[in-house]
Amino acid sequence: MAVFSSLSDRLQDTFDKLRGKGRLTEEDINLAMREIRMALLEADVNFRVVKQFVGRCKEKCMASEVLDSLTPSQNVVRIVLDELTQLLGSTESKLVLAQNRTPNVIMMVGLQGSGKTPSAAKIANYLRRNKMRPYLVPADVYRPAAIDQLVVLAKELGMPYYPSTVDMNPVDIARKAFEQAKAEQATVMILDTAGRLHVDEVLMQELSDLKAAVHPQEILFVADAMTGQDAVNVAQTFNEKLGITGVVLTKMDGDARGGAALSIKAVTGAPVKFVGMGEKLSELEVFHPDRIAGRILGMGDILTLAEKARDAIKQEEAEEFAKKLKKATFDLEDFRKQMRNVKKLGSLESILKLIPGLG
Repeated sequence: MAVFSSLSDRLQDTFDKLRGKGRLTEEDINLAMREIRMALLEADVNFRVVKQFVGRCKEKCMASEVLDSLTPSQNVVRIVLDELTQLLGSTESKLVLAQNRTPNVIMMVGLQGSGKTPSAAKIANYLRRNKMRPYLVPADVYRPAAIDQLVVLAKELGMPYYPSTVDMNPVDIARKAFEQAKAEQATVMILDTAGRLHVDEVLMQELSDLKAAVHPQEILFVADAMTGQDAVNVAQTFNEKLGITGVVLTKMDGDARGGAALSIKAVTGAPVKFVGMGEKLSELEVFHPDRIAGRILGMGDILTLAEKARDAIKQEEAEEFAKKLKKATFDLEDFRKQMRNVKKLGSLESILKLIPGLG
């Protein structure tokens, strides 16, 4: 991820210095921890989170079984990897949807401009790929063209939506849309709520009323990764008022420093569930803490690369290419098709970062 590139470079430089030593001393560990602390602070990670993280890493690295081992530097990398995975959320956090309720409700919340509306459409697209029947509900009656934006995205996806109008009350929209979604046998209703430029009591009261009206299974806070610590502070406020169940981080393909992604779980307790990797409606990834931690430390991410390839290249097409290669009948037209398939995976730089040793 581009968002972690600076942090990744700093941490890899620190580990390279350790690998050049046969044995590690307490001074080596202290120096490495100091550099890790500075790298995390420069990445805009919450200072309390940094203090706790470095403290846990140092305590484990100072153990005699690490310092006296034959490969102490590898043990240090493993400890930092484990702690980084823990910091990001340990394991993938899936959407928690009830089997005995139709439709389930996912409520999208966040400040204006964070990317709630596109994220609602992206999640709907993701759910449909996973054999569910989503129903989109625009409930932001304040922002100009907010309803139109979601309607346009719904039409682009060929997906059902509730025909809200700006003169309607958001709570009435939610109630009526829930009944309509039930009538259309939708399995998940995605409610796109209003935002503000800042947190205020009017917004929070409206969101609380919406929560009471439709009892959502998931309340997903949408945060712009570019805002860093501000996103974490706002998420904490939303969590105190509403009890958010998960986080969607947008603009993770940008040049932000990654502090929000690394801090938000530790500060709010709510896991990151999805990350937006671009403007296309297909550019939404499930957040895997172990894979992200591996990418940050330069270990690649073969599983994500395999999933991207599976989505971009049809199984029968891949088998056909393999047969042609075996028979030596692979021609220029086949090569052109392969290049198009590779292009679907993203830029060459992003592909190389997923391959261990080439990042």
